[in-house]
Amino acid sequence: MGSSLRRAGLAGAVVALGAGGAYAAWRYLARDPGGRAPPAERRAGGAGAAAGEQGKLQSKQILVLGLDGAGKTSVLHSLATNHVKRSTAPTQGINAVCINTEEAKMEFLEIGGSESLRSYWKMYLPRVLVLIYVVDSADHERFPLAKQLLHQLIQNDSTLPVVILANKQDLKGAYCITDIHDALALSQMGDERKMFLIGTHVAEDGSEISSSMKDAKELIAQLVSETQ
Repeated sequence: MGSSLRRAGLAGAVVALGAGGAYAAWRYLARDPGGRAPPAERRAGGAGAAAGEQGKLQSKQILVLGLDGAGKTSVLHSLATNHVKRSTAPTQGINAVCINTEEAKMEFLEIGGSESLRSYWKMYLPRVLVLIYVVDSADHERFPLAKQLLHQLIQNDSTLPVVILANKQDLKGAYCITDIHDALALSQMGDERKMFLIGTHVAEDGSEISSSMKDAKELIAQLVSETQ
């Protein structure tokens, strides 16, 4: 793991290093490479550098996946605007969101998580730098499916960095970080991979994003800035 990630020192971070793997947990805290592509649903420009400065930033493409209902669109809106806007409508294609930081221009591609769209997921993996996988911490019944799909995604790439957002930590009955780690069998995902498990939640509409979401945004920016 890069030195700046080790120096991040984000509030509430609990980091455990194991046999080559790294797990970071926060409590509460399109380009088509070929073949078919689902339709683009919308594009949103995130806050960041002025237009004249954007050309100086290196584009970092990040794939955002997860089952339908996990909260992927709400998370992306929060990361892009620093304000909360809950989305209940399922994504029918792709959401492309650009977020600029001092380190990089990050292109987030979210693909819907319904069964009919999951066949597109692997098509986008070859050209992404980081995979963000969002799970609903309170959706206990579908954890086996979320686990199966995650392991299928990364089985052919032993070094792809993975950031798992354990979303909806504010809901009653939500699994804690340790339970989610076990439910997704993250210890089986390889020793060479940079992997982070982050607990998040989306607050009330219109409010500023929670401290946990700010921490997640900072971590993602640091990670992609170090991923070549």
